[in-house]
Amino acid sequence: MKLSRQTLTYLAWAAMQAAALGGVAWFADRQMKLGYTDAAGWRPFTWPFSADEAPPGKAYSGDEHDIYVWLKLGLKGDCPEGIATDEALERAIDVRLLDPRFVPVGPGERVRVTDVYGRTRVYVHRRHNGALRYAEAVAVPYNCDLVTAIIDGDARDPAKRKLAREFLESNTVQVGVIKALEGR
Repeated sequence: MKLSRQTLTYLAWAAMQAAALGGVAWFADRQMKLGYTDAAGWRPFTWPFSADEAPPGKAYSGDEHDIYVWLKLGLKGDCPEGIATDEALERAIDVRLLDPRFVPVGPGERVRVTDVYGRTRVYVHRRHNGALRYAEAVAVPYNCDLVTAIIDGDARDPAKRKLAREFLESNTVQVGVIKALEGR
């Protein structure tokens, strides 16, 4: 039985529509697994680090920064004091995950995220085109666990860093942290 040209055209259109719907469904499923874009415009994206580099976490992109947040469970040497020195911050989080050329700009400082205090430090490196790139490492203890984050973007601007830290205090991040602590 030979199919007419019109029937073959209809079959081709139906196959293309099914493929397009499958692609849309795959994209929607992927976005649902990542999470939604919050009111401030922070959108999740796929975790870029391997399990050897950093434990699984969440990655978010905003207008000015990318933020990578993950937990380090069961701190050994820093519990219960937390992160009080730059050395403890360096042990807890390595901003060089983003680029091995990052070096500290200056000493770190104490930071408050929600109702706990941790430590933060700004890092810089010069890109191949000569432009400077900044990042900020943030580590905040919670009991004997540690919430760590890297804020990548123009971390030399205090106002932009404040916006990124406010996102760390948002429900979007806090709910993810609580789920990760419950699911360990």
